[in-house]
Amino acid sequence: MKNLAYLIFLFFSSQILANDGLEIPRSKVVELSEPSTDRTYPLFIKLPRSYESSKERNYPVIYLMDAWYSFQIASGATRFPMNTGAMEEAIIVGVSYSNGSKGASSRIRDYTPSKATSWEMQTGNADGHAQFIRETVFPYIEANYRVKPFERTFVGNSLGGLFGAYILFEHPNMFSSYILGSPSVWFDKNHILDSRITKSDLPTKVYVYVGSLEQPEFGQREDMVTGAKQLAEKIKAQSSERTLLKFSLVDGARHSTAFPTTLIQGLDWIYGKQ
Repeated sequence: MKNLAYLIFLFFSSQILANDGLEIPRSKVVELSEPSTDRTYPLFIKLPRSYESSKERNYPVIYLMDAWYSFQIASGATRFPMNTGAMEEAIIVGVSYSNGSKGASSRIRDYTPSKATSWEMQTGNADGHAQFIRETVFPYIEANYRVKPFERTFVGNSLGGLFGAYILFEHPNMFSSYILGSPSVWFDKNHILDSRITKSDLPTKVYVYVGSLEQPEFGQREDMVTGAKQLAEKIKAQSSERTLLKFSLVDGARHSTAFPTTLIQGLDWIYGKQ
């Protein structure tokens, strides 16, 4: 049995190691240009294990913001549950930052829904970035892969969670489910809490989470816990009755550690089969 286990280990290792580097199986990177600007955004795309052998199947799509961070985590965390049938298989798409952007400038520009005059970097392009995803990213994915066009999940953390809340409020039918992690509700003096909510006419799942230590008394600059709770309360009170909300407080997690755990918990809530 030990020899068999070792052979299995070698087999799976050979699937991901090449040229002394680590490669994510069934993944590729493409670049899409935004028609209204001169910006180009890389997309990280990973196909399910059954994609090539099950030609008749269509798949939901999980769209991740902050792709350089989130794509590797999502790929690793979903590998076992998807491959063993515990979770519905899905195509994973990470939307990265615009080419040539410096530091956090791309995400600060694209994930914030309002222009904050106190910020040195550009803010307030959330609507433009949502349009890029809706009119450029979605059509590319749906033209090149076998997808279920009305089964899309948004995943965003921190400013990405704020961006997801903005899309949920303004363009709720873009996605059928949302994972909003440690959302930066504090941005521009809690501006998002004053935003109107456009009610979705489709069944929608929304998973909001935050780490229990994301508060000033534990070294966090902003009170992320209160902000996440206020956002969840707003969604519950003002969204359509067809919106199903789940709020999760991750015990012992900080802003830097909450995402990996709650990402897989959120995906399991949406796609789990158990």
